[in-house]
Amino acid sequence: MTEPREALRRIVIAGAGQLGVLAAIALKRALPSAEVVVLGIPIDPGALADRAATALPFTNRLHDRLGIDELALVAKAGASHRLITRYVGWGGPGQQAAVPYSTGTEPAMASRFAREWGGGRQGASMVASPTSPAQALAEAGRFAVIPPGEAGPLAEIDYALRWNPQAYRDLLIAIAQQLGVSYLPGNLLGVEPDGHGGIASVSLTGTEPIAADLFVDCSGPSAALLSTLPDFETLDWSNNLPVRKLILSRPGRPLVALEDRVTLLPEGWRYELAGRDGLQVTLGIAPGAAEEVALRALGAPPLIAFDLEPGRCIDPWIGNVLALGDASARFEPVAALNLDLAHRQLDLLIEMLPGRRIEPLERIEYNRRASLMMDAVRDTLALHYIAPAAAVQFGPIALSDDVERLRDQYERRGRTIFREEAPFSNSVMTNLLIALGFCPGVPPQEKTQNTQAAVSALNAKVQSALAFAPQYTSWLEGVLANLARA
Repeated sequence: MTEPREALRRIVIAGAGQLGVLAAIALKRALPSAEVVVLGIPIDPGALADRAATALPFTNRLHDRLGIDELALVAKAGASHRLITRYVGWGGPGQQAAVPYSTGTEPAMASRFAREWGGGRQGASMVASPTSPAQALAEAGRFAVIPPGEAGPLAEIDYALRWNPQAYRDLLIAIAQQLGVSYLPGNLLGVEPDGHGGIASVSLTGTEPIAADLFVDCSGPSAALLSTLPDFETLDWSNNLPVRKLILSRPGRPLVALEDRVTLLPEGWRYELAGRDGLQVTLGIAPGAAEEVALRALGAPPLIAFDLEPGRCIDPWIGNVLALGDASARFEPVAALNLDLAHRQLDLLIEMLPGRRIEPLERIEYNRRASLMMDAVRDTLALHYIAPAAAVQFGPIALSDDVERLRDQYERRGRTIFREEAPFSNSVMTNLLIALGFCPGVPPQEKTQNTQAAVSALNAKVQSALAFAPQYTSWLEGVLANLARA
């Protein structure tokens, strides 16, 4: 009979941003007997996963599994809800369409509207009609979160959360402290190799060397731990992703809205993230755009500007060191995928959590799946830059075979392609392609479908959802009032 492996005794996490603290919570919950230590090394200003004020619906489910209550996020971290992301101008001047996260979109209607209401090069109109209850709700400003398992018109409406990053991190720190996670602040002085391709211990200012069975690198783009290993290699994405500079704004006026916006401008793209504590704007500068002109396009006082070198590490798990988030992949936040990728990597780590003796096959499988995740993110972002209007502005980029195949299948047959470890489902990817202005072909099954029946089904869903949902601002005020009384 095979004996169970000895469990990890100590795990060290480099980086005390919101990603590192959440990783500590996840690992401590998975292994309550293990000592989990967070190294409070300085946070890299270019760590977009740590700066992120939003993620995607996957994070809601990860929070649930880790015991992070959504009501606590609303009460203590300024959380609000997003039903759609609206893309403006990617298919041409004035064109816009929404990307909902829920599965309530009628596929026949989505492709029909895309052809009739603005399919990029062939588009003759400006704004598409709603193709999902989520879009109709967002445009009407109506929504409420219903209890899990409860049936009703809003049961299939999925959403993403936004929050104040500092308040979110503070909430996570309080949970980590309750779980017994340790914290050591200081600057990283160096690492001691273990002789097997990994790390035996790390040294911080003011402490003795700290040994561990597993090191998790959440240090940001510098990959402070993983990059010290002899087998560390990177893959350059500069031919795939053309943005080299980002400007982030200071928070503006509070804006409670159920949508965020990504607008194509002559200067690049502008991502507007609504929030209870202020509208935040990120500008990705197009090649050749002057920075002073880009600052005006930001439309808000700048907070920070930094250069971006897109790419990923070839193997995010080497020896006993595993990198998450920006330490594994660096890319622009045009689709809010930075923290989503980090959280999906963290979930994969928990799924494949090793023992003290790490099996090589575990590393191989983790690296395979994590690489699929990272490459799918790269390709999702690349779709933005080959959208009809963006392709003119950003110029030609290198495309993977998967992107070429997806574009071909969508434009000829109106189909998307299943992809392992992709950030979006096929239905969300269809909505994204429509929002970017790609014109779909006609799927064979649609030629025989009753389009009027699809219109009626969509209208029924929309009217039912609108009749059921309260005004979002009123509902949110009620939730906050109840929490204050509790």
